[in-house]
Amino acid sequence: MKLISNPRWTFVALLTSAALSACSLAPKYVQPDLPVPPSWPVGDSYLRQSEAALPSVSYRDIFRDARLQRIVEQALVNNRDLRVAAANIAAARAQYRIQRAQLLPEVDANGSATRSYSGGGNTNANGITPAGGTRTNFNTDLGITAFEIDLFGRIRSLSTAAQNRYFATEAAARATRLTLVGDIATAWATYGADKSLLKIAQDTMTSAGESVRLTKARLDGGIAPRTDLDQAQLVLAQAQSDLAEQTTALAQDVNALQLLVGAPVDPALLPNDIEDASRNLAELPAGLDSGILLRRPDVLQAEYELRATNAEIGAARAELFPRISLTAVLGFASNALGSLFTGGAFNYSVAPSASYPIFRAGAGRANVRFSEAQRDAALATYEKSIQTAFQEVSDALARRGTITAQTRAARSLAAAATDNYLLSDARYRGGIDTFLQSLDAQRSLYSARRSLVATQLTAASNLVNLYRVLGGDALLEASPAGPIPVAAGPR
Repeated sequence: MKLISNPRWTFVALLTSAALSACSLAPKYVQPDLPVPPSWPVGDSYLRQSEAALPSVSYRDIFRDARLQRIVEQALVNNRDLRVAAANIAAARAQYRIQRAQLLPEVDANGSATRSYSGGGNTNANGITPAGGTRTNFNTDLGITAFEIDLFGRIRSLSTAAQNRYFATEAAARATRLTLVGDIATAWATYGADKSLLKIAQDTMTSAGESVRLTKARLDGGIAPRTDLDQAQLVLAQAQSDLAEQTTALAQDVNALQLLVGAPVDPALLPNDIEDASRNLAELPAGLDSGILLRRPDVLQAEYELRATNAEIGAARAELFPRISLTAVLGFASNALGSLFTGGAFNYSVAPSASYPIFRAGAGRANVRFSEAQRDAALATYEKSIQTAFQEVSDALARRGTITAQTRAARSLAAAATDNYLLSDARYRGGIDTFLQSLDAQRSLYSARRSLVATQLTAASNLVNLYRVLGGDALLEASPAGPIPVAAGPR
């Protein structure tokens, strides 16, 4: 009773009780086991992997060409998807702070002054007439309205869920950044490949034009049939069509890069051909442990969502118990401003209340089951994200294990086709072979050169894909557009 006699101590005691009494009814979160094998596949299609774990890397460690790095840096400043991601992070952070604020009471201050007039009343039985006049009342108070004491952890569970969704939003932003860097590197290599194909089309058109000129001269001299000229013109027309197509492709490649970057791209930063584009792409060791998948931002995002739904089970369970609220007012009231803050003007009131739903037709328990079902779905989503990541890495490693041999074979094929064409063309010009043999050699060379470019692009894209599927930049860097914050790891 002594505390009740002192309203200040009563107020402090109630707030302390509210802060310390909360318990959580959420299930204890347990890290799910990896739903994939502990190591990558092995076999003829796969490279032998290093025993070392995958180190933290930056895109600069993999994409070592200074021109490509400058384009990526420009994109990190101007790309609109990253700006959307940054705005989503700010919104999720604010939402978390709004939810967390409910753990503390909202304190409101009010002040008022009331001036009233009474004109007096009727004369009573004793012959006395009440005097009229003007009265002024002053009032000021500091109050807490319906502050919920989180006895069963409902608000704390909701705050935990909001915090994990904030972290999930950060992970989603990291996934957006990772995808952006990979897309830029792929588009840059694609431009180099299309530049090489344009050069092949130009060379073929020049060679075909010379064949048409020579064949027409032989036709006019009565040495070659008309069909030779027609076939030579077919090759020339095809080369002219391919040249126009590759010119369009180059323009579209630039447009794609500018969309990714969010600004015009300096032509001096573009590669000269596919050899130039792939020369400074470095290998990214995968390591033997598939546990590195847990650092992928999409996997982290799925785990944070799982944690959030796990916390929401606690909030749903707490709804089954009574809610305890507190309304408290401390204030002063007086009819004179000068005596408003005197001891006699002080007043207070404390009104705790409790509410308990007696009948809701099973809605409360259904809400718990709903939260548990959402948790189960989030768990399946988390496990599926790991399985998808494992499959993507395995596919990339399978491609990496054979692409070197395929590129070597494509180079040999292009070299042999070049030699064969030179010999066939010389024999045709010397009247030894028919034009058909020279034409076949020319077509074979054209196909072999294009095949080599396609294989080189596949090799470059595979390196970019490995960077992306293995998680890319484990640590993010601040950019002039503003840093994308990195959430603390869930483990």
